[in-house]
Amino acid sequence: MSASLSALRPELVCTLSLYRWNTVAHDSSTKIASKLLVAVQVSSMLLRHCASTSKLPLTIRQLLSSLQTVGQETKVQVNGWIKSVRRQKNVTFVVINDGSCASGLQAVLKPDITPHNLSNGTSVRFCGGLVKSLGRGQTYELQVEAVDVLGECNPEAYPIQKQALPVEFLRDNAHLRARTDINAAMLRLRDSVLRTIHSYFETQGFLYVHTPILTSNDCEGGGETFRVLPSSSPPLEQSPGSNSHAEFFSQPAYLTVSSQLHLEALTASMSRVYTLSPCFRAERSQTNRHLAEFWMLEAEWAFISHVGDVCHVVEESLKNVLAQCQSENLLLWKDGDEAKLNSLEDAARPGHAWTRMTYTDAVKELEKHHASARVGFEFEPTWGRALQSEHERWLSERLVGGPVFVTDYPTSLKPFYMRANDDGRTVACFDLLVPFIGELAGGSLREERLPQLVQAIHRHGLREEEYGWYVDLRKYGSAPHGGYGLGFERLISWMSGIENVRECIAVPRWAKRMLL
Repeated sequence: MSASLSALRPELVCTLSLYRWNTVAHDSSTKIASKLLVAVQVSSMLLRHCASTSKLPLTIRQLLSSLQTVGQETKVQVNGWIKSVRRQKNVTFVVINDGSCASGLQAVLKPDITPHNLSNGTSVRFCGGLVKSLGRGQTYELQVEAVDVLGECNPEAYPIQKQALPVEFLRDNAHLRARTDINAAMLRLRDSVLRTIHSYFETQGFLYVHTPILTSNDCEGGGETFRVLPSSSPPLEQSPGSNSHAEFFSQPAYLTVSSQLHLEALTASMSRVYTLSPCFRAERSQTNRHLAEFWMLEAEWAFISHVGDVCHVVEESLKNVLAQCQSENLLLWKDGDEAKLNSLEDAARPGHAWTRMTYTDAVKELEKHHASARVGFEFEPTWGRALQSEHERWLSERLVGGPVFVTDYPTSLKPFYMRANDDGRTVACFDLLVPFIGELAGGSLREERLPQLVQAIHRHGLREEEYGWYVDLRKYGSAPHGGYGLGFERLISWMSGIENVRECIAVPRWAKRMLL
């Protein structure tokens, strides 16, 4: 074999050999057609190989997506973990999956090459021919010629069995739960959504940036922050008459609750920026919508003057995600609520704008329902009070029947940085409420006027000196700007039908629980 061929992956060499065999076959019209089809397959695989410098073997997903329907056997090598084993007298059927796709690949083994220690969870390497399957349930199957057991798995002790496992059991075994079909599908969905979001913002001229995890302030002003201290501190540095402890950063440090303020600083020079980063809140809530560590998509951009412009970007980007990230739906929604799935599909419809209504109008509708219904809300809706989860879900599920932007909340309910409206009572902001989730995203115009910002800082009981750099942004070329934040796990929950956000992240953290 030539040096150039020896550098190719084994499956390409196998395909080339198959092509050479075809070239010396009889030149009947059938053979010529077959030869041409195989040549197309070879060319396609070679082009893909040459376009990449990777030496990694193809994943199952890559193999299945690259095949041409030529009816010819393709020699391949497949690595993965066994999902099921079905033994018969003359043949053993094994489903192998490497996590790259939901379906996995059926492998067929003859008795003389079937190891005795094949069981669920075992890691293996199979070599053989990938052919069109004659059985039901799969398009292709692997006729195995060689088996290498890479890692055994004791079937008696293995916690991840085929039957349905309780949610709490999987939470206790978070290091293994990615091996379940639903959790693996959720992780692939996260990956797909992330890629689609990056693509959308790239087309809109946004710059992806990294913002600090350690911060000196509480962006939201809610006080639900984690303090950061070194695990081992040097002797306390005390000046005469002082009892203060030495701070590592010379001031208190916290894990970030939001990247927004830092994004605003970057927006003042880069115009359009966004990030997807971890955020942390020391919130002891045990609801299905809260985590102590979660991921937040946040975007900020300059030169906008209406909160509706922010709503438009949120709606357009989410519809793009809903339309393009459906490859895992068959598995994730297999036993899901049909009404929830229909609601999700309706939200993705192009040309159907999501509803927008002011906080004032929303409260009027809530008050009307509360007064007329036999069983009203647990918390009576009143103007000037925060909307409760039951209010948010009623608005999106019952009143609107889909996503709804609630805009222009009272000033007292929102953080200091939101731009004051001309009415003196409300700020130019929104919350996006979606069915079965509640609040998914929130955003606003930011207060770009220096006097109004300083007044808001004082009104919220904050110390101006702690936000000196933020105030500086209004002194030097201040421009109208705005942005939003979106809870990534809540988005995955909405798209997947998984009700609890603790199952929408690989390793969840919440009050009293931190495994791994």
